[in-house]
Amino acid sequence: MTSLRFDAAKPTDAKRLANLRVKAMQPSLEAVGRFNQERARRRFLDTFVPDDTTLIFLGKQLLGFFELRDRGDHLYLDHFYIAPEEQGRGIGSMVLQWLLRDAAERDLPVRLMALTGSPANKFYRLHGFEATDQEEFDTHYQWVPEPK
Repeated sequence: MTSLRFDAAKPTDAKRLANLRVKAMQPSLEAVGRFNQERARRRFLDTFVPDDTTLIFLGKQLLGFFELRDRGDHLYLDHFYIAPEEQGRGIGSMVLQWLLRDAAERDLPVRLMALTGSPANKFYRLHGFEATDQEEFDTHYQWVPEPK
């Protein structure tokens, strides 16, 4: 797994990334009775910024992607998806640890939002994120680097 490769997204990647997002989110959205394929695609496509988006590859195979937005006083992890068939292999943890090391070097917290009830909540808590707010369908999290 050490040969992961990161590539910058291009505008032409939008549709395939939206499809990957829908595939990755479908079980969690179905579990809370909120799966709507078009809404899930639109939520991504309406906010897609190629300059903030990084593709994760193993060889030529797209494993997933993340969107990390620099908000000045924090980094916002807006999207982070690993293809369902690739989940459980440590890829997400490896990528997130890399992102958190970078954030720590920049002395910036990382914030994100996860669908309440999704397995992503456990994943983020295991990596040191703490819940900061709860909405009807989403939980907001923050990870703060240790003081230098």
